[in-house]
Amino acid sequence: MPAAASPATDTAPRVEQISGTVTASGRWTAMAIAQPNAWQTLLQGLASTRSATAWDLRPIDPLDHVGAQVLWNHWGKAWPAQLEMDPQHKAVLDQVAQYTCSMPEEPPRTWAERFRDFAHTGPRIARVVRDFLRIIGQLTLDILRLFRAPHRAPWRDFSGQLYQFGATALPITALVGLLIGIVLAYLTSQQLRNFGAEAFIVNILGLSLIRELGPVLAAVLIAGRSGSAITAQIGVMRVTEELDAMRVMGISHGFRLVMPRVLALAIAMPLISMWTSMAALIGGMLAANAALDISPSYFMSALPRAVPLSNLWIALSKSAVFGILIALIGCYFGLKVKPNTESLGRGTTSSVVTSITIVILVDALFAVLFKGIGLRQ
Repeated sequence: MPAAASPATDTAPRVEQISGTVTASGRWTAMAIAQPNAWQTLLQGLASTRSATAWDLRPIDPLDHVGAQVLWNHWGKAWPAQLEMDPQHKAVLDQVAQYTCSMPEEPPRTWAERFRDFAHTGPRIARVVRDFLRIIGQLTLDILRLFRAPHRAPWRDFSGQLYQFGATALPITALVGLLIGIVLAYLTSQQLRNFGAEAFIVNILGLSLIRELGPVLAAVLIAGRSGSAITAQIGVMRVTEELDAMRVMGISHGFRLVMPRVLALAIAMPLISMWTSMAALIGGMLAANAALDISPSYFMSALPRAVPLSNLWIALSKSAVFGILIALIGCYFGLKVKPNTESLGRGTTSSVVTSITIVILVDALFAVLFKGIGLRQ
């Protein structure tokens, strides 16, 4: 014996098209439409009756304004050519048809509104630029102070930050670089094999990994790893009032907090970039050997001819710039943290997002400025 239909199925709104006439039945109410799967089933049924012009609503019991609005919207806010219904259904549909209106179009923004929005945003942008330039200026003065009195420099902080940013980041950057090299080599080999240009995989991997992907990938990883750590460290010092204590004791925030981190990342970033590029090249070399039978010895001998030495200097220089920017952005957002945990979390997130965005923008700027350097014609 067939299973009995559940009460939810019996009361669910439904449509059925027979001989060109669509028959609607069930309970067309807000409660019935809100039942599990009822709305999706109704939408599928209405979609199959899009071109129907004859409707029979007499089996519906009952019909409220929500169900009538569904029907009216499905009809395109116009009565169908043939319609049979009970008087009580017609009263509800007449009311829905009378009071249904389209959403008003949003008027175009005037120049006064645009200027008012800029007046609210402009000063905030100016303050951010002013504070960031102040950090850069203070960093310049601190570096001059370092040259005048190197024995007073925070060398212990510098060495600790250099180890934290550089040595501890080697495993994760090597792993990611190795996997990126393998994936890039496999995807490239599929296309090169179609044209019989397997040997050019050395050129593609060498230029892309050493000049672009290696520095950018390392910078993105360091921005997410070390940039957030810088902001969190300085932000916690703000929450615990250590920054206020340093100011009371006459200890410069820039000299003891900002400068060691900026110098450490400026030195560590080029080394991490080369480490990541080397790991990616090893992964690409292994993948090229497996996919295209290109031996590692040929890969290593062809790499210096395919990639001029100037690409290495470009990669090192922009990696140093990436490191300085990541450290400055992390310190900026850390010093801007207010003494509460919500501001600390928001500042850490903003630091990572801003650092990654700036890294990509600066990399694009380097690509435009040095587009004619390091590429064989």
